[in-house]
Amino acid sequence: MDYSNLFNVRNKVVLVTGGSRGIGEMIATGFVAAGAKVYITSRSADVCYEVSKRLTEMGPGQCLAIPADLQSIDEINRLVAELSSKEDHLDVLVNNAGANWNEAVETFPDNAFDKVLSLNLKRIFTLTQACLPLLTAKATQHDSSSVINIGSIDGIRAPPQETYAYAASKGGLHHLSRLMAGKLGKKGIRVNVIAPGAFPSKMMKATLDKHHDSMVANIPAGRIGSPEDIAGTCIYLSSRAGKYTTGATITVDGGVLVTSKM
Repeated sequence: MDYSNLFNVRNKVVLVTGGSRGIGEMIATGFVAAGAKVYITSRSADVCYEVSKRLTEMGPGQCLAIPADLQSIDEINRLVAELSSKEDHLDVLVNNAGANWNEAVETFPDNAFDKVLSLNLKRIFTLTQACLPLLTAKATQHDSSSVINIGSIDGIRAPPQETYAYAASKGGLHHLSRLMAGKLGKKGIRVNVIAPGAFPSKMMKATLDKHHDSMVANIPAGRIGSPEDIAGTCIYLSSRAGKYTTGATITVDGGVLVTSKM
């Protein structure tokens, strides 16, 4: 065993959704820094292209942008068609794009459930399904491709905020991922979930701005998550080191879930 290459992802082809900001950008940055060829997608074309240019200049890997609105099946099909015109396979799919909604139970709107459940759960299935030909093109059970779904610790615990649709969507995503892992393993595809805690992202900004100190006080690791924490976990799951890991939900939360509040 060549342990020096255990976490090598150099030249792997990677697609990161929601890759132009927040956790998605952290993940894309880590893969590019490790020498991978990374495609990022998000609704904001300008930001997507700006981030891809900056990451490519950083190197040593490469980053390319394919903007798309993943709420739309037509946009998903266009994204995959464009990716297929550039690549004959896909080594890693990181399903990170998501939405949130925080509102009291008495007024929580029906359309919020539609928006959040669609993007956070249904469209992850849709995109993974559409990417199957690319994911299986060069995959075997001994050299498998990797699907990494970004869940949340709020899909495991009952969150303190009134994010009903978000928590439900992430809990559903965790279970969907286990089901897909069991069915896709023989096709040479591993499916895992990363359940992050608090990271500096646009989705978390308002909460961190208001509650940073009290949140850190309840995190055993004593800090908010860093880009290296989330990118490193994705690289593990995409490399030789993670080839025997599938159907797992890996919490990257600094120990929040194991902290007793009693």
